[in-house]
Amino acid sequence: MNHRIRASLALGIIMLAASNAWPHHNMTALFDLNDRVTLTGTFTKMDWRNPHIQFVVESKNDKGQMETWAVEGPPPSFFRSRDIAKTDFEGALGKTVTVEASRARDHSTSGLLRVLTLPDGKTISACPQNC
Repeated sequence: MNHRIRASLALGIIMLAASNAWPHHNMTALFDLNDRVTLTGTFTKMDWRNPHIQFVVESKNDKGQMETWAVEGPPPSFFRSRDIAKTDFEGALGKTVTVEASRARDHSTSGLLRVLTLPDGKTISACPQNC
C-alpha cells in the first residue's frame, strides 16, 4: 500500500511539472493569420513581460466609433534581439501608432501583432514569428 501512495504522488508531481512545461496556447488557435486588420490610433497601455508583450490601442472603426484593441506580441526577448527596447514602446504611450495585426478568431477587438509603426516612424515587425 505504501508503494502505491508513493507511486501516485510521484506520478502527480511528474504530471504537474509536465503541464507547466506545456505551451500556454497555440497562436493559430486564437488568431486567424489570414484575417488582417490595420489600426491607426492612440497607444494607451502596455504590458512588457513574458510570455508575450501586450498593448492597447484606441482606434476608430469604419463607422467612426472608438474601439479598444488589445494586441499581443512576442516576448520581450524577441524585441531585445532586434535592438528594440521597452523604452521604444514607452515613448509611444499617448501618441498615434499604426498596427497591423491578425484578428482574433472570435472577431473580438484583439489581435496578434504583425507590424507596429511608432510615432517617430520606426517600424517594428513581429514577422516571421507571427506571420
